Amino acid sequence: MNHLLPLALVTTLFATTAVQADTLAIPLGQQAAAQQLELPQRGASTQSVQQRHGQPSTRHPAVGQPPISRWDYPGFSVYFEHDKVIHSVRQHIPSGN
Repeated sequence: MNHLLPLALVTTLFATTAVQADTLAIPLGQQAAAQQLELPQRGASTQSVQQRHGQPSTRHPAVGQPPISRWDYPGFSVYFEHDKVIHSVRQHIPSGN
């Protein structure tokens, strides 16, 4: 019976910590701005990205095998494998708080 007491304490401890969670609040103004920027879709060519968004502010050279390169635009980055988009991400812009 004495061996059940530590088990009950550990179970209670895990149950208490599992209930805790952080809350992420995104101000309404920032939500709308994020929706206005349409990012390049997976599979798009480098040529179509350049036609739609213009010249990138920075082109990072390809690394690895298969070669992965990155183009940076104001507000987002585009990752390419060879000449096709594999991922587009928005850049975090800290609020002045």
